[in-house]
Amino acid sequence: MHLLVIEDDARLVRLLRRLLTQDRHVVETAETADEGIEVAGASPGLDAVILDVGLPDRSGFEVARQLRRAGNAVPILMLTARDAVGDRVAGLDAGADDYLVKPFAYEELLARLRALGRRPPPRSTMRLSAGSIVLDEALRRVTVAGREVQLSGREYSILECLLRRPGQVLSRDQLLDYAWPYGAALTPNTVEAYIHLLREKLGPDGAACIETVRGMGYRLRGS
Repeated sequence: MHLLVIEDDARLVRLLRRLLTQDRHVVETAETADEGIEVAGASPGLDAVILDVGLPDRSGFEVARQLRRAGNAVPILMLTARDAVGDRVAGLDAGADDYLVKPFAYEELLARLRALGRRPPPRSTMRLSAGSIVLDEALRRVTVAGREVQLSGREYSILECLLRRPGQVLSRDQLLDYAWPYGAALTPNTVEAYIHLLREKLGPDGAACIETVRGMGYRLRGS
């Protein structure tokens, strides 16, 4: 992942840079809110921002709000020593995606970053397509080579998730996170079963766009 750490504690920054780099992440850092906003704006490939609330020039809440006002949808993991419910709510309302209270275990930080990475990108279009497949969000309608295809809610969600990340291999967990509510009772073969149903309904032309990557997941080609 390409990460930006906005944190004024120099010792913590050094530690996170070392550990994250060892785990093969690309890490950029900023010590102030203004510097962090500038780096985030100049780095469109960021996968996540690790943002401290207590920055010297202004709060992390304001950084999150400014990034969102600028249309920057990068996932934000907020770090803070404040563990009151009101503070967590304020961070989430400002635009943060998750909240981690200091002190924290590095393993939990990694787990939360992985969870953010599994989330689908924000919706930016009403029409998605790949090959002969067209998904119209406004009408909630799917066609293949002009033929309308009736999909169940889960099948539609899986196809939408694949269409939003064309060419990218999506794991079973990523598809589960997108198409099923948290806590749903699922079996290990749930995704495989729905992919099979989806391919059948899409027909030969549409099914050919969904590629199985053995041991990794699925990806959409033909976009």
